[in-house]
Amino acid sequence: MDKRISFELSARDGKARTGVIHTPRGEIRTPAFMPVGTAATVKAMMPESVRATGADILLGNTYHLMLRPTAERIAHLGGLHLFMNWDRPILTDSGGFQVMSLAGLRKLTEQGVTFKSHIDGSKHALTPERSMEIQRLLGSDIVMCFDECPALPADRDRIADSMRLSMRWAERSRDAFGDRPGHALFGIQQGGLEQDFREESAEALKEIGFDGYAVGGLAVGEGQEAMFGVLDFAPDMLPQDKPRYLMGVGKPDDIVGAVARGIDMMDCVLPSRSGRTGQAFTRHGVVNIKNARHQDDPRPLDESCGCPACRNYSRAYLHHVFRSNEMISGMLLTWHNLHYFQDIMAGMRTAIAAGTFATWQADFHATRAEGDIPRL
Repeated sequence: MDKRISFELSARDGKARTGVIHTPRGEIRTPAFMPVGTAATVKAMMPESVRATGADILLGNTYHLMLRPTAERIAHLGGLHLFMNWDRPILTDSGGFQVMSLAGLRKLTEQGVTFKSHIDGSKHALTPERSMEIQRLLGSDIVMCFDECPALPADRDRIADSMRLSMRWAERSRDAFGDRPGHALFGIQQGGLEQDFREESAEALKEIGFDGYAVGGLAVGEGQEAMFGVLDFAPDMLPQDKPRYLMGVGKPDDIVGAVARGIDMMDCVLPSRSGRTGQAFTRHGVVNIKNARHQDDPRPLDESCGCPACRNYSRAYLHHVFRSNEMISGMLLTWHNLHYFQDIMAGMRTAIAAGTFATWQADFHATRAEGDIPRL
């Protein structure tokens, strides 16, 4: 594979954009939602089922895979695509966020981070160079540079120090990544909620030069209003001709609001995590299938949804298997949620191309505001 990864922007409607990321493993239609395959699997789903929902790309997790089964083992077995039976593009995060949120006894230095595994307490180190090596061993198509992501709220000095450290790590990541045709490296903008720090970060990343750019450091506790406040200016600071990725987002209305502000890619564990806990996302909002009011309801979750859960099973059945702790409950609800998220993306792509995104967005919010329709 020697073809370069490229981004083709085909239409704009306001700040919303639609296009295609061309990769040797296939096209990624944008706006794109990436299901999260933390440990080389999207929980409760087979890879072909994930593809059937409309997903063009998956996200894999550097931190989890480096600990178990290890990147070296995956490389020996032919790389992450072969290992997990997914032949389309994979993006891997850098591991930095999980180190900060999951690992124990962390020590942060200019060189990188040392930490203890949350699995067995073993000691490990992650640096920009090691993160690039792990992601190379995994064989991911889109690689994220190594960064530090402080939890919000944080004071300006802490945010500034963290952002500038991340920019130094971004340069080291770029150097360590080298020239890898067929693979892309994305830089990550940091700066918390501070517009001047976001601008400084964007300028540093553009000076280094990346194949795509992420807006990092959001969806870490700041709330939707604050996140949208940053997205009102942060994407505009990044190159117009490169994909923009909002990391770790989110709920359906978060996703639509992000696209309206110029974001092209997103990822979140919410569809699968919610499916395993009995929550289904529908056009009319969230349905909690564990509630007793569903036990005699013969209707589907969403009569307009084409997923297997809605085509073939009633709310009463889904309620029963959830309350019975049957595995099929998480499988069907996860499939439904991922299908619904991909339906949102497809709807936005069509509307942006047609120049009707504002109307689509208004209808999306109006339908959700109706709430789940009770049984007559």
